[in-house]
Amino acid sequence: MVAVPVGARADAYDPLTWAGRGPLARDLAQEHGGADVLVNMYRLLAAAVVAALAVPGAASASQLIDRNASNVHLLVARDGMALLSYSAHGTKRRVAVWGAIDARAPSQSIPQVKFKLDYSGRAWKKRSGSCRPYAGPALAWFVTGCTAADGSYWTVQSWQRALPDLGFTPWLPAQTVWELHISHWTGQTAALELHTDWVYNGRWEELFGRLTYRGVAVHGFKSTHRGVTLDGYGRNLYLDTYDSVYGPGWRRENGFLTHNPNGDFCYGFYPFRTEYYDHPSASTATRGPGVGVRYRVNVIGPGVTPDVSAQIDGLHPYDAKNPADVAYEAQQDALRQELVTGDKLCRHR
Repeated sequence: MVAVPVGARADAYDPLTWAGRGPLARDLAQEHGGADVLVNMYRLLAAAVVAALAVPGAASASQLIDRNASNVHLLVARDGMALLSYSAHGTKRRVAVWGAIDARAPSQSIPQVKFKLDYSGRAWKKRSGSCRPYAGPALAWFVTGCTAADGSYWTVQSWQRALPDLGFTPWLPAQTVWELHISHWTGQTAALELHTDWVYNGRWEELFGRLTYRGVAVHGFKSTHRGVTLDGYGRNLYLDTYDSVYGPGWRRENGFLTHNPNGDFCYGFYPFRTEYYDHPSASTATRGPGVGVRYRVNVIGPGVTPDVSAQIDGLHPYDAKNPADVAYEAQQDALRQELVTGDKLCRHR
C-alpha cells in the first residue's frame, strides 16, 4: 500500500515509491514474481530467507547474503573466488562467492552482472585464501574488505534497509534486520548526487539529484507503479531524515526509484495519509512532512559494486522577502531542470 500525499489519489501518486509497505514488501513482491502481489509480506519473508539460503545459485542484483550476521570474515583466492564466513541464526556459515565484478551500463538486451553463490561453501573446496588490507575508497556501513591479488576490491557492508517509512518506530522484528551485502569491483564506486530546494512557491522542501556509475546514469527499464524494479538495473533509494518531526536521530522517510533516462530523482517532503499503511495505529490522519536538519540517502550499488550513501543539510523555511532565499531557489531550479531534462516524472513545481 502507498503512503499518499494529502490531496492525491493512491493510484495516481507520482513518485515511484511504495511508502506504505516499505522495502521488505517491494523486494518480496519482486522475488515472488509479481510486483503487485499484496500478500502478507512477513510470512513471505521467512520463505524467502529459506529459499535464499539454499545451495549454489545466482545472487539477485541486491547482493544480499544474509541478515543479522556477526563475526564476519572474508578470504579471497587467487582465481577470484571469495569465501565469506560469519555467524547468523545460531549457526556458523560459509558462503562461496564468485563470477561477477563491477556493473554494466543499463541495457534492455544484456542482463546485469550477478554473483554465483554456494551457501554450502563446498565450491571453495581446497582453495587457500588471504585478505590483503583493503585499499579502496571509504565506504559507508563498512564491515570488512580485502584487496585481491589482481588489485580489485572485495567488501562487505551491513545496514538496515527494511526500516518502516514515514519515521515509524519498527514494530516487527523483520523491520530491524541488518542486511549483509558483498561486492566486488575496481576503480570508483557509484556517485550519488544530492541537492535541495523549495517547491510550490516555497511551501515544501524537495530533495533531488542523480545516481551515476562511471559517468553513466543508473536506472532500470521496468517497474511497477509501486516502485518494484522488474530488472537487474533499477535501484531504489532509501531516504532518512535526522532530528525531524518524527523524533530525534535518523528515521526512514521513504523509498523511491531513480528515473530513466538520467538516473535522476525528485522527492517532495509533503504530508502523507497513513490510512493505507500497515501500522497498528494507521488512520486517516496525516503524518509529516518529515523535514529534518539533515538528510541521508542510501542505495545498493549497480551490478555488484558497493552500496553508497550521501548526506546533505536540510533547509530553513522559505522567505520570499529574503534575497538569499530567492537567489538560491532560482539557482536550484536551474540545476534541477538540467538534471531532469527528459524525465516525465520530475515535472517542474
